[in-house]
Amino acid sequence: MAIEIDIISCISERFNALRDAEKKVATLIMDDLSMAANASITQLANSAGVSEATITRFAKAVGCKNVRDLKIKLAQSLAVGSRFIDDPIDTTGVQGVYESIKHTMDINRKILKEEDVKLAVEWLHGARQIISIGMGGGSTMGAQEFQHRIFRLGYPVVAYNDGLLVRMVASTADKNDVLVMMSTTGFTPTIVETAELAKQYGVKIIAITAEGSPLANISDLVFPIVTQETDFIYKPSASRYAMLALIDVLAMELAVSHKRRSRDRLRRLKLALDAHRGGVDRQPLGD
Repeated sequence: MAIEIDIISCISERFNALRDAEKKVATLIMDDLSMAANASITQLANSAGVSEATITRFAKAVGCKNVRDLKIKLAQSLAVGSRFIDDPIDTTGVQGVYESIKHTMDINRKILKEEDVKLAVEWLHGARQIISIGMGGGSTMGAQEFQHRIFRLGYPVVAYNDGLLVRMVASTADKNDVLVMMSTTGFTPTIVETAELAKQYGVKIIAITAEGSPLANISDLVFPIVTQETDFIYKPSASRYAMLALIDVLAMELAVSHKRRSRDRLRRLKLALDAHRGGVDRQPLGD
């Protein structure tokens, strides 16, 4: 599938090289993208105070085949939403980052079902191997974090985020394995395809993802992630904190449900770390 180049970026980059009349068209489009995407060539020419021929030349100057192609690309840019075109007002400030995280955590805490946690712990404890998969920024971090939480309890777990490797792993797993898949949206094609492949071999799938998403519909057990994104696009999404909290819940319940095993592994880990780095008694175990 061909990747469309963002027309807004093309216009901005080529602005200085345009003729004066073409710059008028560029300015008109940048000032009112919605109008430009829906206007006819005559309306564009009249609004910019130029000829229709100038509109055609402008379209070709910014890499479009013709005016129709220009309008299609303008419509595609408009489809991503005005929050990625207009500059939103920041009404939150630094404290708003913390408030957003707190709000997201409160929402997701309320929808967590304890019976699902118990079932997940049962599956994880009995698995031959635990395969943690996440692709993208937050999901990759989540998959690796799950590995970091679980291996210290003595469980065979490995994390993957490479598109080809996850397919290879899914094709060699079996019904004795558990796949833990992380995707905030649940729509990433590689993630969904990997889940479908694993299901063919009877692998149990635990998903931390959006409820009702393609990934959620394939999975055997879903821990839903609720996200509430605002128009202020510069603040990183707080959704990853909800994912990390779920990982901590699963790790803790897995440890508590098998205390003797967990205590032995954690004691050995503590001894190894203290011998290596020293320090006070209450340091985190390898964090």
